[in-house]
Amino acid sequence: MASAAFNDYVQTLETVFDQAVTEGSDDELFASGYLRGHFDLVVAQLELNDAAQTSAVLPAVQASVEHAKHELAPADMVHIQAMLQRLADAAAQAEPTS
Repeated sequence: MASAAFNDYVQTLETVFDQAVTEGSDDELFASGYLRGHFDLVVAQLELNDAAQTSAVLPAVQASVEHAKHELAPADMVHIQAMLQRLADAAAQAEPTS
């Protein structure tokens, strides 16, 4: 079972996706939707494997995107990378302090 800190962290990152839906351009909406699928899968896998740690989320999402980048046009990858940066920025602010 995931900790409250992990759930709070995930929820904070989900707001980045939600914000792209309500306020983003078409390109941001595409990137958000694409990454949301990777994000949700990674979070579910971490929880199922009892590895739900905040530090594991973004590297796993980045690895998932890297593995699937052959699906994307180079122009799409630019938007995906920008959204990944927004997630990283939100993660840096959301990372629990020990």
